[in-house]
Amino acid sequence: MQVLICLTGNIATGKSTVAAMLAELGATVIDADKMAHQVMRRGTAVYDRVVAAFGSSVTDADGEIDRRKLGQIVFSDAAALSQLEEIVHPAVETKVRRCIEQAETDVIVIEAIKLIKAGWHRFCQTLWVTDCPREQQLARLVQERGLGHKVAKQRIDAQSPQGIKTALADVIIDTSGDIEETRRQVEAAWVEIGGKYGYIHGD
Repeated sequence: MQVLICLTGNIATGKSTVAAMLAELGATVIDADKMAHQVMRRGTAVYDRVVAAFGSSVTDADGEIDRRKLGQIVFSDAAALSQLEEIVHPAVETKVRRCIEQAETDVIVIEAIKLIKAGWHRFCQTLWVTDCPREQQLARLVQERGLGHKVAKQRIDAQSPQGIKTALADVIIDTSGDIEETRRQVEAAWVEIGGKYGYIHGD
């Protein structure tokens, strides 16, 4: 039996940072958000459906989907975002399941922002949620990702409330402190999981 850790949290709450730490501890990390980019590549069925739904204006000079242009549409329109998710999520779930089957480590981490909405947490042994104050999310999006304050706020507001995720969490990783404080929480939770399942080591 392999242990599945579902890792989620709203935008700019530190999911990727925590996922990288778990990879260093020996887990296989499956980044579902990156897979969403892959299934939308030109030449795929998902690409064709996205362009049919949102128009060729969402593509770049090379014909690939421009995620910034697409984001301007879906993050300001809840119905459009839901439509995009209905197109993309089934293909991503197929890829995630394939990666789980192929993983060779005792611990597998599924990292996804829409993890709970997609229902993936139901087949994981433990749900981890990254968390930090909204002001910190805004600052990270502006300073680290180069988004304008208005766009950053729009991206945050387009997501389900963070409280929905933390209410379901088995483990909450508070990323509001420095990187070492985050690492201490991750390592402590890793060891606790090891104690529960008996074969995950903290050394």
